[in-house]
Amino acid sequence: MAETGLQLGIIGGYLLLTLAIGLVAYRLTDKTAEDYYLASRTFGTVVLLFTTFATLLSAFTFFGGPNLAYAAGPEWILVMGLMDGVLFGILWYVIGYKQWAVGKAHGYVTLGEMLGDRFGSKALRVFVAAISIFWLFPYVMLQQKGAGTALVALTDGAVPYWVGAGGITLFMIAYVVASGMRGVAWTDTMQGAFMLLMIWAAVLWILAALGGPSAATAGMGAANPEFLSLGGGLYTPQFIIGTAISIAFGVTMFPQVNQRFFVARSKTVLKQTFVLWPVLVVLLFVPAFMLGAWAVGLNLNVPEGGNVLSVLLRDTTPAWFAALVVAGAMAAMMSSSDSMLLSGSSYLTRDIYRPLVSAAGKREDTIARVGVAVFATLSFVASIYTPGTLIEIGETAFGGFAQLALPVMVALYWARTTKWGMLAGIIGSQAFYLASVFIPQVPATIMTWDTSLYGMALGLVLTVGVSLITTSAPTEKRSVYFEEVRAD
Repeated sequence: MAETGLQLGIIGGYLLLTLAIGLVAYRLTDKTAEDYYLASRTFGTVVLLFTTFATLLSAFTFFGGPNLAYAAGPEWILVMGLMDGVLFGILWYVIGYKQWAVGKAHGYVTLGEMLGDRFGSKALRVFVAAISIFWLFPYVMLQQKGAGTALVALTDGAVPYWVGAGGITLFMIAYVVASGMRGVAWTDTMQGAFMLLMIWAAVLWILAALGGPSAATAGMGAANPEFLSLGGGLYTPQFIIGTAISIAFGVTMFPQVNQRFFVARSKTVLKQTFVLWPVLVVLLFVPAFMLGAWAVGLNLNVPEGGNVLSVLLRDTTPAWFAALVVAGAMAAMMSSSDSMLLSGSSYLTRDIYRPLVSAAGKREDTIARVGVAVFATLSFVASIYTPGTLIEIGETAFGGFAQLALPVMVALYWARTTKWGMLAGIIGSQAFYLASVFIPQVPATIMTWDTSLYGMALGLVLTVGVSLITTSAPTEKRSVYFEEVRAD
């Protein structure tokens, strides 16, 4: 009982420190939508790098990734660490830079706002926001599942799942309602540095206990020789390439990531950030996933649906150290959840509430805060009853967002794109992907390739093809994306 109290005290103290930073930032936040949602587009390189880093590296990374490495082998590093670190860095330049320039010139806050204005379409704006919120929901749920199951494993069941996940959810509601993008970014910077430090500290501690990396790898190979060879089992070329593409393209359309394309102070900040991005990703993913793979050689008692990282820490490190590392995982979860809730509320208020209810944006701040609370509460309730694993939930959301990426890229770079092409591309690809997820008769793979990739190809063909056979509506503004904009 004393151990459990110490662990919960460490995690609770960390949560309070995070809240304090957020409240300081709240006092500096202006009462404008642009400042609340985008911190008035003032982020420098360090803050933009770490807020994006911390926002993406969530419970999926700390728990889903090590679990998959534990079950299938360390090649998961290729998917998330190397391939997606590089792919997303490239997409950050291709999509992010153009979006930043357009957003800065015209004051856009959300992706739906940017597309709706360019194509003069309220329907497109609302649909992009609605489908984004739909796919965001399971990923918020993923963070809550990660937090709840981590606390169950760390405390050996003394803290039930619903208490751990519910407590974190209440904390997040209070935190996000009180703080805007500036507070989120400041705490993300602290959380990103903290979780990077703790995962490397965990690697060094555990390797010292196991006799070094050679001994740990030998133990892993003795328990499962296939883990010493590249590929095989789950890691077919189709799985590695398909998953990497779906995740990288999906990440660019995640609301909490996509809005960060708007917030850089200058072009120089953007360039420095996406160059540094792959380095930072590898520094976190390699140690986190190798811990999961090395755990195979330790004969751990990992319960079905449990988190191998929590059990590994509990069995090989002191209680206070395990609590610190789990606090780092909580940092990963919170730094994703706070951004998701903030971005979700901006999509809800600016792209659904404004066009459909109040064009003047009356009571927008109140609606945003109520939306945060409702969204977080519903996702928590769903996390209790959903049968999906962390990996399944995360992959479903990535694939859904990936369907948006190619139509958006076409719109940003091809002036001939029409409203009807955009609607056809986005609706067609989403309908196909939704069918593959929810209708048993539609296969999840076609010729061993994930249907997410076919949905992306369908979206591209429909966007280009329908645009070629339709004319621009009078309300469309082609010049919005192609007029001269100041780079800095």
